[in-house]
Amino acid sequence: MAFWWPLIVAASAYAICRFLLMLIPFNVPSIDVDASDVTEGNQTQENSFIYIPPRGRAQQSDKKVQCYEPATMKYLGFFPALSPAEVHDRVAQARKAQKIWAESSFKQRRQFLRILLKYIIEHQELICEVSSRDTGKTMVDASLGEIMTTCEKITWLLSEGEKWLKPEYRCSGRAMFYKKSRVEFHPLGVIGAIVSWNYPFHNIFNPMLAAVFSGNSIVIKVSENASWSGLFYFRIIQAALAAVGAPENLVDVITGFAETGEALVSSVDKIIFVGSPGVGKMIMRNASDTLIPVTLELGGKDPFIVCEDADVSHVAQIAVRAVLQSSGQNCAGAERFYVHRDIYSSFVTEVTKIVKSVSVGPPLAGRCDMGAICLQEHSDKLQILVNDALEKGAEIVVRGSFGHLGEGAVDQFYPPTVLVNVDHTMKLMQEETFGPIMPIMKFSTDDEAVKLANDSRYGLGCAVFSGSQRRAREIASQIHCGVAAVNDFASNYMCQSLPFGGVKDSGFGRFAGVEGLRACCLVKSVVEDRLWPYIITKIPKPIQYPVGENGFEFQQSLVELLYGLNIRDKLRALVNVLKILSEQNSSNSKSR
Repeated sequence: MAFWWPLIVAASAYAICRFLLMLIPFNVPSIDVDASDVTEGNQTQENSFIYIPPRGRAQQSDKKVQCYEPATMKYLGFFPALSPAEVHDRVAQARKAQKIWAESSFKQRRQFLRILLKYIIEHQELICEVSSRDTGKTMVDASLGEIMTTCEKITWLLSEGEKWLKPEYRCSGRAMFYKKSRVEFHPLGVIGAIVSWNYPFHNIFNPMLAAVFSGNSIVIKVSENASWSGLFYFRIIQAALAAVGAPENLVDVITGFAETGEALVSSVDKIIFVGSPGVGKMIMRNASDTLIPVTLELGGKDPFIVCEDADVSHVAQIAVRAVLQSSGQNCAGAERFYVHRDIYSSFVTEVTKIVKSVSVGPPLAGRCDMGAICLQEHSDKLQILVNDALEKGAEIVVRGSFGHLGEGAVDQFYPPTVLVNVDHTMKLMQEETFGPIMPIMKFSTDDEAVKLANDSRYGLGCAVFSGSQRRAREIASQIHCGVAAVNDFASNYMCQSLPFGGVKDSGFGRFAGVEGLRACCLVKSVVEDRLWPYIITKIPKPIQYPVGENGFEFQQSLVELLYGLNIRDKLRALVNVLKILSEQNSSNSKSR
């Protein structure tokens, strides 16, 4: 006890000191961000009309990115569509800034994160309102998908980011046992990100936080469908960077169309893309010209599996939320529902009851559960998918109803729709929907559920519900996807220590977690002598040039000595190695 007592006291004192230090608040300055032109009621007179966007790709022929509220069609303004030359200039400026920032300390980087976190917490309503106006989502959905996920990422980086970017020591193996081996993580340079519209705040902050914390600069092309909000959120980042003395142009946000994105891909050191498989393939082809690394998150068609021993009323609530978030706001929506035939009827009844209570309308005009669809003409595409299913035998069991909609914005809404008698011949079960449609299909066995879930060209995520956690885990383990939630939906993304990404047409590479953070780095393997200069590598005499007659015999014995499977063979090999070295030395002595 006399030996252990001082250790116990020292450990207790250390723990108490750490706890007391946690109670001391950090000195985090506040930043001032001008929001006078983005708050409701402060719109200029020339921007106060209803906007009628051109159909199809006509807008891309313009040199302006026109912005409007999808829920009301109110005009928000426009931003320039940058030319390739302008993009290259922005990247060049970011590259200069990165050279300076690469030398910054983790202390400075953490302060940048704390300033952002403080601003986000104090301005939640503003951030969510801007997101709601630009994409049509509700304030609650904005809080869940924009605020909480971003705050979670910041707190994870503050807690663990530095640890995962420090050199990591590895085993040197048997042949190099006298060496020290490590992996170093250096900044790549300028990261490029082309992000989607569905979470305009988080989709900017997510790659930016990882890039900047790992010592890079980043240039982000925001979607033409969410440029208005994206450029306001950029002001927040600029103010926080200025507060910690970061170089100008370390982070940049650019606007434009396909030409702008192509120019970005051709000029950065890595590209992160969130969007459709078709555009993702084009980005891969363009990135092959400069052979830069690519991370692709290309959407999904996530299966939602409900076993007969699950809590039906509980799971039905989760299922409806998963669908309503897919009204155009969710990047990983559940779009295929497989329910065990023993509870199929009761599940459909419960879902029907919930959907009937849902209110749909402009998210800032009063209480509503689901807002507008962000993309122009997307409601037409949704109806085409539903019509195809109906023609092939599906039935609609319930459709939600609308609240008061503005006359010019009717096409931007689609009612929550539940269908039964669906199968995999229907486009609705194969193509990414991105809308509030719930097709429900029966299954009889766990093997059948797994087979149905894997019958898709997508492989982003899955959700499995069962009264037996072991059973749900077993089913989830057999589904070919990158993200699995057991008895929950989309909870993985709130665990920011986990990587996020998919397989097949859902893309490859990961963001978030250790894997996403290190993906922003040049990963360098380093080997050096453990006891230099006392023990260093010397080429053995038998294999020095000119190689001796017994050189290969020496190599054979050395391999057996190092990697042989039993002690007898190793000892025999050791004797032979020593014998050859002795003969070599003896021969050299005679020659002298």
